[in-house]
Amino acid sequence: MLELNDGYEMLLAAARSWGAEVTSPWFYLQFGVMLTGAGVAFAIGAAIRARTDLTALAMGWPGPLRMLTRILISSASTAAFAVLMTIARIVMSHSTWPSRSYLLAVAAKLALAWLVIRLVTSVIRNEFMVRLVAISAWLVAALSILGQLGATIALLDSVGIELGDLRLTPLLLIKLGVLLAVALWLSNLASNFLEGRINQAHDLTPSIQVLLVKLVRLLLMVFAIALVMGAVGINLSALAVFSGAVGVGIGFGLQKIVANFISGVILLADKSVKPGDLVTIGDSSGRISAMNTRYISVAAGDGREFLIPNEDLITQKVVNWTYTDKDTLVKVSFGANYDADPRLVCKLAIEVAAASPRASLAKPPNCLLAEFTEAGMKFALTFWIDSPDGMDAVKSDVMLGLWYAFKREGIRVPYPVRELRIRGGALPVENAVIEMPG
Repeated sequence: MLELNDGYEMLLAAARSWGAEVTSPWFYLQFGVMLTGAGVAFAIGAAIRARTDLTALAMGWPGPLRMLTRILISSASTAAFAVLMTIARIVMSHSTWPSRSYLLAVAAKLALAWLVIRLVTSVIRNEFMVRLVAISAWLVAALSILGQLGATIALLDSVGIELGDLRLTPLLLIKLGVLLAVALWLSNLASNFLEGRINQAHDLTPSIQVLLVKLVRLLLMVFAIALVMGAVGINLSALAVFSGAVGVGIGFGLQKIVANFISGVILLADKSVKPGDLVTIGDSSGRISAMNTRYISVAAGDGREFLIPNEDLITQKVVNWTYTDKDTLVKVSFGANYDADPRLVCKLAIEVAAASPRASLAKPPNCLLAEFTEAGMKFALTFWIDSPDGMDAVKSDVMLGLWYAFKREGIRVPYPVRELRIRGGALPVENAVIEMPG
């Protein structure tokens, strides 16, 4: 309670100090100078941006120097405002008491701090992280410039709640949030770098590469969280009270998520499927484009992508067309009438299949007489292609070739023939009625 009263007294003292500053006529003079300087700085920045061709100016420069130049041009208004406020501060310091230009000094320092922060955060690619780091750093700089950083820290640390050996305060939560965001960003950079290295290792299979990338990301994330908690003074054993609740939550609410995660690890470890495989799962067919922690993405080839949970690949039947061998057997069923020579039909079918550009030369086509039916003979043509991609198109081309070959040789494709017998009725024939025997 004493700490809370101390923080309250500090706030009152700061309010009285600012109240005295606001009541001074010099405050309004400085405020007017600041508004004028802001307008002039905005005009200067707009003129610089309009007259500067960054592409032509920085052509051939190194990447970091081009980025620095781009940040300086985009922040020209801030830089001009800092310079104008510094000049106004120097002029007023020599004209009157230095305390009467205090607000101008604060404005110049804040503008300069923001400019430096923008330059430092230009190396960050994540827009959210840029804003988070820039705003957090500028608030700290502003409090330090105003001389209120120590008082603010003490105030944020004066209130809190006790959870066993852990004392949660607003200051602790702010530190934890900022450091955690920075640590996770750094771990993401490190994992991206390691992912590039792993993907360049051609002696590793695609499934092992994906598994290693997932493990590296998970380990770096856990390490970053543990490091941040230790840095802010949180003992991980103090969180043991929540482990039971988390376990119950995982057991009930997150059961499917955990099952999909474990199934994903199993799939990556046993290499039953891997990125690039052509698979059929239930009614979904396509090529695996990505394997994630919770699901795999199967591109159907027509713009659709099926997101299939990893658990389904463990519990359901999966057809992997490229598991051990990409060669695919194509089956074509067709028929011919009984007037045709079956050996000639098989010969024509084999020649048409062998003429296909996708047909495998190592495994010659084969044609078998499969069945005698009412309409005609049924044949089964089989041939191998190098991969299952475009199998339907290859099958269509071979069937078109069969059609033209049959037309050339006079072989007819059978079609159903129906014979109608009518008993006890009459049929009109050339306007006459013929009585049928009953």
